[in-house]
Amino acid sequence: MSQVATLDTSHQDLDRLASLAEDTIRRARAAGATQAEVSASVDVGLNVNVRLGEVETVEHTRDRGFALTVYFGQRKGSASTADLNPDSIQATIDQACAIARFTEEDPASGLADADRMATSFPDLDLWHPWDIDVDGAIALGQEIEEAGRAIAGITNSDGSSVNAGQSLSVYANSHGFLGRERGTRHSLSVALIAGDDDGMQRDYWYDSVRRAGDFMDAAAIGRKAAERTLSRLGSRRIGTRQAPVLFAPEVARSLLGHLLGAVSGGSLYRRSSFLVDHAGKQILPSWFRIDEKPLIPRGLGSSVFDAEGVATLDAPLVVDGVLQRYILGSYSARKLGLSSTGNAGGVHNLFVKTGDDDFAGMLRKLGTGLLVTEVMGQGVSIVTGDYSRGASGFWVENGQIAYPVEEITIAANLRDMYANLVAVGADVDRRSHILTGSWLVEKMTIAGE
Repeated sequence: MSQVATLDTSHQDLDRLASLAEDTIRRARAAGATQAEVSASVDVGLNVNVRLGEVETVEHTRDRGFALTVYFGQRKGSASTADLNPDSIQATIDQACAIARFTEEDPASGLADADRMATSFPDLDLWHPWDIDVDGAIALGQEIEEAGRAIAGITNSDGSSVNAGQSLSVYANSHGFLGRERGTRHSLSVALIAGDDDGMQRDYWYDSVRRAGDFMDAAAIGRKAAERTLSRLGSRRIGTRQAPVLFAPEVARSLLGHLLGAVSGGSLYRRSSFLVDHAGKQILPSWFRIDEKPLIPRGLGSSVFDAEGVATLDAPLVVDGVLQRYILGSYSARKLGLSSTGNAGGVHNLFVKTGDDDFAGMLRKLGTGLLVTEVMGQGVSIVTGDYSRGASGFWVENGQIAYPVEEITIAANLRDMYANLVAVGADVDRRSHILTGSWLVEKMTIAGE
């Protein structure tokens, strides 16, 4: 039997990465760098795929990464390697320093401010290695798939997947900061196919957790995938119209993703966002709120420090519909004349304030309109806010699902979609670091037949 890890050596592995990072920074400084930072990581995983009861793939992964950035004054150079032997590390130092010597000065470059470095490192309960071997993963994948295939009407399978993953990372810089992180992420998924006289449909379901004991019942994943697949049979197109649209929680998360892109530093200092200069302004209804909570135990986006070592803190992003701040690392903050928000590398555990309505209640609130369960395509412009994407889902009448729909396009402007948000459901999807329920938008253009 082959296991993801037979012995937890994570602390020793972190010690080795930390020692290597600190030594590399010393050598970079000796080579003339005024500042330096290192990110090093080791990711270990097991991935098993099963289809129609047979093993398709078994993959063991062990990926390493080592990235160095040096600053010669305000000239910057970066280099990376996946090989941690001494010669490769020295070559990485030489390359980074050579690049920095020939780049132009950038007044915004440099490490994050020293007084912003994290100094407290509480245990956020992110480390839960899954002691599963290949045989156990195969059996689990078969159980998930069999549960779905046992449902009448399911005619085929695209297979199930079992993933167990562990990640170790170290960030160090010449301020003397050294941060270590270890985390686990595991997932189960299955995709099924159903067919009838009108054609075939495919859908899936999955779960993603830090600790394997937190998974939903494996067979329930298969049954959920089957239920979703069968519900799509008989899909039809609908005529072009304007109507209210309810985004299922897993799709609503993408709407929040567009908002994050529009208020992130890179888009703002390039002035390529429809929300430039909107801090302190109302962009959503007065009841709407988003809070960032990076220190949630076992959270999928929890972290004590960001990608630059800056301490993370609980902070609101939107209060009473008003944008409270942007999402900034040090570089973008300096370009904007602001301060880092501890978001170098992204956001950590966003919580959207929900209403009282569960999914059934949100359907009743929708009344007659479109429920979107999947979006496709890249038709979203952060520059203008224009939104146009292919979609599928269900037409709803009088608060009840009437029939499935496909091959339609939904369109509006994000500015209007956010301003005309009617409600957020209590049906929160917890499989992400962005936690939100379904979103009901007052009106969008639906293009069909």
